[in-house]
Amino acid sequence: MSPRRPATPDQGKAGDPAKDQVEATDAKQAAATEAAAEEAPKPKPKRVRRKATPKAAGTAAEPVTEGERSEAKDVAEAALDQPVAPAEEAPAEPDAEEKPKPRRSRRKAEADLPAEPVAAPKRAASVTADGPPMVRAHAKYVRTSARKARLVCDHIRGKSVPDARAILAHASRDVARDWSKLLESAVANAEHNHELIGDELRIHAVKADEGPTLKRFRPRAMGRATKIRKRTSHLSITLTPKDGDR
Repeated sequence: MSPRRPATPDQGKAGDPAKDQVEATDAKQAAATEAAAEEAPKPKPKRVRRKATPKAAGTAAEPVTEGERSEAKDVAEAALDQPVAPAEEAPAEPDAEEKPKPRRSRRKAEADLPAEPVAAPKRAASVTADGPPMVRAHAKYVRTSARKARLVCDHIRGKSVPDARAILAHASRDVARDWSKLLESAVANAEHNHELIGDELRIHAVKADEGPTLKRFRPRAMGRATKIRKRTSHLSITLTPKDGDR
C-alpha cells in the first residue's frame, strides 16, 4: 500500500461547510465594525482661550486657566441678570450747513406788489413779413362736395365783404349758406381779435378742399348693392384790409 498524503488547508475548508459559514459571518461583522469606526465623527481638539491683554513687543500671551474662565463666566451672567435702563436719545443737533430760511412777512410781500394793476397789452394784428395782416377762418367736414363749393367761392374771390355778402345772399346753391356763415366768422375774428373794421376788408383768398367720404350702400335689383358716396369738404377764407394792399 502506498503511504497516505497529509491533508492540505484547502481540503479541510472544503470538507467543513459549517466552519466556512461561521468564518464568513465573522469577517462581515469585522468589516462592519471597521466601517462604523471610520464614519464616526472624531472629537475636535479643545481650543485654549487666551487673555485679551495688550501684548508687549517680544512677549507671548499666557493661556487662561479654568478658574479664571469660570470667574469671567459668573461675571457675565450677573451682568445679564441686571435690568438695563433705557438709553436717553440725545437731541438732534441742527446741521451747520442747513440754515433756516427767513420767513417773508405778508406785509412785505404786499408792499412789493405794484400799487395799480397793470392792464394787459392789447392783441396786435398778425402782420406778415410781406405786408398787411391776414385774418383766417376755417370750416371742416361740411356736408357738400368740394366741386359744388368751388362753384360758389369762385364768385366771391377778391370781392369786398359787402359785395361778397350780397353775392352769397342771392346764390341759388345750398352751399352758399355755409360760405355766408364762414364769412361772418372771419369778419368777427378780425373785429374782435385784431381791432379791424369788417366793412373795410376784402377777401384775399378762398378755397375748398376735399374731406373724408362717407360710404353707404343701397339695395338694387337681383340682390345687388350700390355704393353711395357722401362727400365732405373743408372751407377756408382769408381776409385783409383794402387799403393795405401793395
